[in-house]
Amino acid sequence: GRFREALCHGSLFGAQDYGDNIPTVWYVVRMNRPTRQTPERGSARTRLLEAARDTIRQKGFAATTVEDLCQAAGVTKGAFFHHFKTKDALGVAAAEFWAETTGVLFATAPYHDHAAPLDRVMAYLAFRKDIISGETWEYTCLVGTMAQEVHQHAPDIRDACGASILGHAETLQDDIAAAMQAHGIGDDGPGPRSLALHIQAVLQGGFILAKATGDPGIARDSIDHLKRYIECLFQRPD
Repeated sequence: GRFREALCHGSLFGAQDYGDNIPTVWYVVRMNRPTRQTPERGSARTRLLEAARDTIRQKGFAATTVEDLCQAAGVTKGAFFHHFKTKDALGVAAAEFWAETTGVLFATAPYHDHAAPLDRVMAYLAFRKDIISGETWEYTCLVGTMAQEVHQHAPDIRDACGASILGHAETLQDDIAAAMQAHGIGDDGPGPRSLALHIQAVLQGGFILAKATGDPGIARDSIDHLKRYIECLFQRPD
């Protein structure tokens, strides 16, 4: 993916730009490192999971073969079946690996540095918008990709993907709840969990449209619409 110069400018909130403290390294989710070329960097299992993370996002789960994964990881088929009894077992492990590695990325991202909880939520959206860059597969979601494809016939993979998506949504709930309390949004409005899930629904939907059109701008526009919705929900003035 391409490195970016800045995050969203001109916030409707009149506060500091949400991206002004984020170093360049945050602008791209650089989890798509080559696997075959640098096999010394980790165990065979880790290399296979990294290969799955990248190859499935490019080709889909069904079209990705064990041979594809072994070639990308620089390991033998024997090594594959030593670590994973089946391809579906690899799919479950890949979803869990995605949850773990992206969890670290988001947990340490600078959008948490904002003092006000609503500013943290909006900075999260700015961060998500800015890492939409590069090839389509580089910025789209592994677990969203697999869930769409296998939800009917591979329940173990589906459940692992769901746990990843719902688990990430849960990381937003405390900030949303604090923002709702600070802005006097009571029980008659959407709850924190509902809004956190809606945010993920918009992100995943934006990825689908970007895949369908080859245009990442559609996904970015979806986030802009989401930001305006949240600003209206919290009735923040321009």
